[in-house]
Amino acid sequence: MRRASLTTALLLTASLALVGCGGGSDDSGDETPAAQQVAGGDELASTWPMTGLPVTGDEEAAQDHPVIVAKMDNTEASAPQIGLGSADLVVEELVEGGLTRLAVFYYSDLPERVGPVRSMRASDIGIVSPVDATIATSGGAGVTIGLIKKAGIPFYTEGSEGFARDSSRSAPYNLFANLQDVGSEAQLDEATRPENYLPWGSEDDFPAGQPAKTIAASFGAGHTTNWSYDGKGYVNQNTFAEQGDTFPADTVLVLRVQVGDAGYLDPAGNPVPETKFAGKGEAMVFHDGRLVRGTWEKRDLGSPITLSTKAGKLTVPAGHTWIELVPAANGDVTFQK
Repeated sequence: MRRASLTTALLLTASLALVGCGGGSDDSGDETPAAQQVAGGDELASTWPMTGLPVTGDEEAAQDHPVIVAKMDNTEASAPQIGLGSADLVVEELVEGGLTRLAVFYYSDLPERVGPVRSMRASDIGIVSPVDATIATSGGAGVTIGLIKKAGIPFYTEGSEGFARDSSRSAPYNLFANLQDVGSEAQLDEATRPENYLPWGSEDDFPAGQPAKTIAASFGAGHTTNWSYDGKGYVNQNTFAEQGDTFPADTVLVLRVQVGDAGYLDPAGNPVPETKFAGKGEAMVFHDGRLVRGTWEKRDLGSPITLSTKAGKLTVPAGHTWIELVPAANGDVTFQK
């Protein structure tokens, strides 16, 4: 595994910190863990890394499995998509033909059936690397697999434990993954909490912004994802998810990104785009029916995302976030009050 185990010294330090936190307890019976060790041992946290939500009950944010990212088809042929309702976070990325594909992040819950699972792209390197994620995928073009391996990203595909075809569906839209099995295959040497995927904050920290109740995130001529705010969260108006299994988006985060040519064609002869998810660009944070504009920055493909406004650092309210990686050149984002 490329993730190093925690040293004895760090574990001892964490244990002492937890003991210290116990002073003055009223023994109220609240079993919420005080903290878990963060990857690298830099800090302690008692929140889930992919949502920023608090860890409750007997759960622990340090798991013995990595973050698992399922590459999911996002076309009508994939309907219904299974497992979006259990995801922590989703990233929507441009692929060939002007269509999009989903990188669906699972950590706090590993469902027994997600899909349809499809192929990887080089764009995924910058998407999954910040949290050392493992990819569940149908495979990829030779050049893509080479780049993914070079980046040190583990992936599991058909033939691995947990993958199966659904005979009631047509290929290639019939591959599904049991993430409990994938998680067992990818088990870590030590239970470790990944770094936060986004700079999580509280509702109180979120600026007033401007009203924005509907969103249209256009990836070009081939696809637009439409959202509407229903007073609780954002509803995907053209989702392919199974009824009752939609992603519960508390926030829609639009990041304008640079898209280049991956250097090869798909089987239909379409050039394959590649999003280099690094650098900086415009950010639009939609939350609670409001929009706050800012700038996103990511030092390199493996670095975390930071957000800022002219006033300083910008945080994302803890919850479930759907990230739209909209091309800066040929994409567009519109909204209405």
